[in-house]
Amino acid sequence: MKSITRTLALSLGMAAAAIFAVMLGIVIWAPLIGEGDLTRCQVAATILDRATVVDPGRTLSVRSTSSIEELKSNSPNLWYVVSSGNVFNEFGGDRRPPLPFSLPYPGLIGFSILKTLDQTSTFCLAAIPRGPSRLVMMIGGAQPELGQVGTTFVVRNSFPIAIAALAFASTVAIGAFLSARFVSRSIGRVTKLAVAINPAAPHGSISLNDVPVELKPLVQALNRAFDEIDAYIQMQRRFLGNAAHQLRTPLTLLRAKIEDVTEPALKVELIGDVRRLTSLVSAMLDLARLQNHTIEKRPIDLAAVTLDVLADFSPSALDAGIELSLEQVEERPTVVRGVEAAVRSALANLVGNALMHARGARRITAVLGRGSVSIRDDGAGLSFGSEGKLIEPFQTSSPAGDSAGLGLSIVQEIMAAHGGKLIIASIPGHGTTASLCFSEEAASAQN
Repeated sequence: MKSITRTLALSLGMAAAAIFAVMLGIVIWAPLIGEGDLTRCQVAATILDRATVVDPGRTLSVRSTSSIEELKSNSPNLWYVVSSGNVFNEFGGDRRPPLPFSLPYPGLIGFSILKTLDQTSTFCLAAIPRGPSRLVMMIGGAQPELGQVGTTFVVRNSFPIAIAALAFASTVAIGAFLSARFVSRSIGRVTKLAVAINPAAPHGSISLNDVPVELKPLVQALNRAFDEIDAYIQMQRRFLGNAAHQLRTPLTLLRAKIEDVTEPALKVELIGDVRRLTSLVSAMLDLARLQNHTIEKRPIDLAAVTLDVLADFSPSALDAGIELSLEQVEERPTVVRGVEAAVRSALANLVGNALMHARGARRITAVLGRGSVSIRDDGAGLSFGSEGKLIEPFQTSSPAGDSAGLGLSIVQEIMAAHGGKLIIASIPGHGTTASLCFSEEAASAQN
């Protein structure tokens, strides 16, 4: 895609060049309409002047240049007499009518259109300075081509044309620069308005009050797209919340029926599966409420929540032969602002993932920092570059693929709703660390 400012400048430059060429053509050809004879006289005299050579021996000759030959071929009735002092050169003398005076011509410097002696036709009289003397030409029947007229005009007026072209180009360049700057500033202003839209605010749109008329159709289209995206997001959030809410009842009934299972090993396995499903559904419901701003964020003691989560997973960790521990980097309480149920679900998801998927782990440690909590294991770790894929929906670190992989995706959404992020770091052979990092605004709740 090309730059708008560059395209604008190029378009203005091309338009200006075309306008200047048309104006130059009008200036060149207009005299042919109003004063055609005098213009043809000047062109023919200029061509003869360039072809005439006056040598030191006071002889005068007219060289056979391409311009002279072209003038002769286009003017079948051409004749001329060129003189300098007492020497002269003549062409087409048989076609020359009787003239009202003879050479040398004692008149003034310049161009004139005069009548022949018999008053039946006109001829051109041109007196041009040439060194210490002057070159006098009498020309009749000259019919120069339009190209010769244009070339002669440009050569004779090269300096004024160059000045006019420079002034015109400067004006166009300044206009193009100012126009491009206006376009850039207008687009920049619209961009700032778009960036200033709060993603969390419903029905966010760009105000049309400060938008130039040319950009209003684009901004209106963007606003319509924003409205459609917002409506789609709201629909998805409502669906997520409704689905999670509807799933709670059958899960509760399923848990009650599992109590009737007589085989102990199968009962423990089913209870674990139902617990994971319940945790996932609770996280989905909390996330939907959080995204819809139906839950007020309050101060949360991360240490207390972390201890509760570790206590909930202690039986499972004991069965797996894994030690659970808590480390606190700072002595003062670690408090963040958010929704406790959602944060608890996110943290439980990380601990549960570590218990299920940390191959070879003997210890899982929860590390509390300022505005963050990390779950670290000493297992086999992940393969290089696979950390980011775990956050995608339906991805898992388990080689058997026995997990749907929705958990970490929801954890990431929960952290995004809190203005924070989920960070996963792993070193093959040295374990994996998953961290919940809250924003500065959320972490400032403890101050």
